[in-house]
Amino acid sequence: MLTAKDIMTEEVITVKSEASVEELARLLIEHKISGVPVVNESNHIVGIVTENDLIKKNKRFHIPTIIRLFDAYFLLDSDKVEDDIKKMVAGTVGEICTNDVVSITADTTIEDIATIMAEQHIHLLPVLNGLNVVGIVGKADVVKSMTDGFSK
Repeated sequence: MLTAKDIMTEEVITVKSEASVEELARLLIEHKISGVPVVNESNHIVGIVTENDLIKKNKRFHIPTIIRLFDAYFLLDSDKVEDDIKKMVAGTVGEICTNDVVSITADTTIEDIATIMAEQHIHLLPVLNGLNVVGIVGKADVVKSMTDGFSK
């Protein structure tokens, strides 16, 4: 039976809670990933942060309104937009991450992983050995393992 150790990504990208939201966004984009574990100075997990956390944070800010009039575009509240953009990127990962982390161990079965993801609406599960992150499993990893099983 397949377990987390069979499908997890072992080279886990992490972020510190002091990192800025801008640094986080750049990290996610650069590595084409949807989230990362948040670790402290001892590299122990203290949270998890995903694209969803960034989206939730940004929903609280005014989205610029653009109107078109006679082939000209006007940006309304441009000062407010600029202020909101500065606020968005000035926050820290610690302010937006989830601290109540649902995690698994390397011997957690694929079935249990799929159940946790489905029941708790989680898309990314850190694999822990104690408080240390030793891997990460995403929805795509679970789906791929199922697909690989069909082709055998």
